[in-house]
Amino acid sequence: MPVPLFDTETLLAPLRPRILERISDVVAGGQFVLGPEVAAFESEFAASLGVAHVIGVANGTDALAIALRALGVAPGDDVVVPAFTFYATAEAVADIGARPVFCDVDFGTRNVTLETVRAALTPRTTAIVAVDLFGVPAPIPQLRAQLGLPVLEDAAQAAGAWLDGRRAGALGDAATFSFYPSKNLPCFGDGGAIATDDDALAEVARSLRFHGSRDKLTFDRVGYNSRLDEIQAAVLRVLLAELDGWTEGRRAAAGAYRQAGLGELVALPVVPEAASPSWHLYTVTHPRADELLQTLAAAGVQARGYYRVPLHAQPAMAPFVADQAPLPATDRLAAQNVALPISPVLGAAAAREVVAAIADATSQ
Repeated sequence: MPVPLFDTETLLAPLRPRILERISDVVAGGQFVLGPEVAAFESEFAASLGVAHVIGVANGTDALAIALRALGVAPGDDVVVPAFTFYATAEAVADIGARPVFCDVDFGTRNVTLETVRAALTPRTTAIVAVDLFGVPAPIPQLRAQLGLPVLEDAAQAAGAWLDGRRAGALGDAATFSFYPSKNLPCFGDGGAIATDDDALAEVARSLRFHGSRDKLTFDRVGYNSRLDEIQAAVLRVLLAELDGWTEGRRAAAGAYRQAGLGELVALPVVPEAASPSWHLYTVTHPRADELLQTLAAAGVQARGYYRVPLHAQPAMAPFVADQAPLPATDRLAAQNVALPISPVLGAAAAREVVAAIADATSQ
């Protein structure tokens, strides 16, 4: 049987009547922008995360840019970002006129470390972006305690994860989320959010998402037209109630891979102490990753190599990397990673099928 990389259809099928009912309610109510659904979702998501504020925005990239500006990052500043992550993390830094400074990551966890961030600091560094990559929380409390700089947690892939008893999204000075349809907490289009305990930061973020205004009359800042809309908020309210159950299903799927002997064939991701990942992606490594992907595709297993061209090697980032230090772990991960199928409904039989296909590939 084919094994999809993401299986959203199975998850959403039983919820579709409720979702369509909620969308119909929004249409009947006639309020589509910054209405009661957005306010209710912001309150419910904040309570789930254990933070004081959630500010809904149009997408995860806008969330990063707005959060960075609300943290005080200005044109000409340096912001440390991991080189092994999705392009938007660095794009948002450059978009506000700051300079992304790329740091290496730990090969096992795929995340930044205190040492890799410290090595990338410059006299102009005003903030750090730490990504909870693939749903594994980064060591954000340690970065905040040791480096004395604001840390923005990019939690786009980590809804449902925990570290030291706190939710991903509640670890930094602020955090950002994407609700893109393939994410662990998805909507039916684009959507994003900023989470924080900082009252002043939240006020700035709310202003920036609406053209730099608080009252539609006076415009104190040059902002954005970036609002989470009512229909997406209504969808998110339905799916937020499923998040913890879905996360347990993802953890069970990762456990099924391990029980099926996956670790004997490829290198598994490392889980930090006190972390409970949400496994947005279950990404293993192998020296012949591209050959492995070809064999899996022939067996009907959807898998993918992520970030084959890391950020410091992307053409648009060339102006920022003239003096880039070597990033050996990033380069190895970019060449060797293989994201395997993962979802809350990936059962033991499917996990065994994937592992059997990997066994065939690695024995050749």
